[in-house]
Amino acid sequence: MFVDMVKIHTAAGNGGHGAVSFRREKYIPAGGPDGGDGGRGGDIVFEADPGMKTLMDFRYKKRYRAENGQNGAGFNKTGKNGEDLVLKVPVGTVIKDSDTGIVIADLTTAGQRVVAARGGKGGKGNARFASAVRQAPTFAESGYDGEERWLVLELKLIADVGLIGFPNVGKSTILSVVTGAKPKIANYPFTTLTPNLGVVALDGDRTFVLADIPGLIEGAHRGVGLGHDFLRHIERTRLLIHVLDVSGSEGRDPLEDFRQVNRELERYSSKLAERPQIVAANKMDLPGAAENLARVREELEKEGYEVFEVSAATNRGLDGLMNRAADLIDTMEQQPQEDIEQTKKMRYYRFKQEKPYTIEKIDGVFEVKGKWVDRLMAGINIDRDESLKYFQKVIRKRGIIDELKKMGISNGDTVRIGQTEFEYLE
Repeated sequence: MFVDMVKIHTAAGNGGHGAVSFRREKYIPAGGPDGGDGGRGGDIVFEADPGMKTLMDFRYKKRYRAENGQNGAGFNKTGKNGEDLVLKVPVGTVIKDSDTGIVIADLTTAGQRVVAARGGKGGKGNARFASAVRQAPTFAESGYDGEERWLVLELKLIADVGLIGFPNVGKSTILSVVTGAKPKIANYPFTTLTPNLGVVALDGDRTFVLADIPGLIEGAHRGVGLGHDFLRHIERTRLLIHVLDVSGSEGRDPLEDFRQVNRELERYSSKLAERPQIVAANKMDLPGAAENLARVREELEKEGYEVFEVSAATNRGLDGLMNRAADLIDTMEQQPQEDIEQTKKMRYYRFKQEKPYTIEKIDGVFEVKGKWVDRLMAGINIDRDESLKYFQKVIRKRGIIDELKKMGISNGDTVRIGQTEFEYLE
C-alpha cells in the first residue's frame, strides 16, 4: 500500500541522573565525593533511504522513543549514553512539526539525516559540585528530559517530469509504454490512486524520471477527490506534460479540461502554475480526435504551448514527445532546481525553549512549577545545610526570588516549590 502522509509522536531519551556517592576505602577514610554524571539521552534521527518508496512503516506504529541515558555511579563513573533511534524514510520526505507547521527538514538526497528531537542532557554527579567551601556535597543534578513532539511526515515524489491531467486521459498508459512501468490501467476514472514512477531512457544515454500522478477534479486544491494527493507530488517536478483526451471520449471538452486543471494548479500554488508545460494530445486513434486537435492546437499554440499528437494505444508520437521533454530538461539543468520547501540546507530547527518555571498565587500561596523545578528538587536534600544553600543560590540566580518580589511577596508568606513548602524571609 502506498502511504504518503502520516502523523507520529517522537520522544527523545531522557538524560540519566547524576550520582551522590563518596569514596570509602580502607586507609582512605575521607576520600571525598565521587558521584559520576548521568549519560545523555538518545536523539530521534530521520534518514533518507533510497530503498523505501512509501511511509507504510509508520501507518500502524505511531509512537517512537529513543533510549534514556543511564544514571551515573560511584568512582566517578559516567552513565552510558542512550542509543539514538534512527527512523528511515523515503527520499523526498518532508518533516514538519504538527503543532506549528514549521518544516524541520526536507530530505531530498539519499543518506541525508536530520535530528528531529534532541536527547536530554545527563545530570551532574555530586563530585561536580565539590569546592573549597563545599567539600562534601550531598546532592546531585537530575537528568534533563528529552524533547517530545508530534510530527507530520509528508512524502513528495522526486521526478523530473510529471504527467498531469484529468482522470482516464491516458497518463498511466503513456508511462507504461515509455518506461516499462506497470501501473494499474482500466477504463474508468481514478484507476491511478497512487503516484507511479518510471525512468525514460532515450538515445545518447539521456534519461529522466517520469511520474504518473493521480488525476484531479474540480476542487482538488481544497482536497476534493484525490486533491492534495495529486498536487503534492508535482511540486518537485521541473516540467509538466499535460495529457488531454483530445477525442473527447469521456464526454468532456479537452480545452475545458486544460483550463480546469491549470485553475486547480493556480489555486493550490502560483509557483506551481508557472511550471513549464507541454501538451500531449492523446487518443488520436479515436474518432473525433482530428477535429478537436485543430481547435486545441490553434487555441493553445497562441498561448505559447507546444502541442504533440500522440496515441498511447498505438505508440504514435511518444518518441517525439519524450525527446522534446528531455531537450527542455537539458536547458533547465543550467538553472538551480527550485526547492519548494526552501529547507535543503536545514539540518535542525531549534524550537523556542519553554520557560523553565511558572509562578502563580493560589489561595495566598506562591506556587513555583515546571519541569526544571521538579528536576532541581529531585536532587536537593533540604535537611542538609549545604544542599539547602545550593538550592537558595540556584533559585536566586534563576530569577525566582526577583519574580516573587515583583508579585508582592512579603515576609511570612508561603512558597510551594514542587511538593515542598517554605516560609519566605527576606
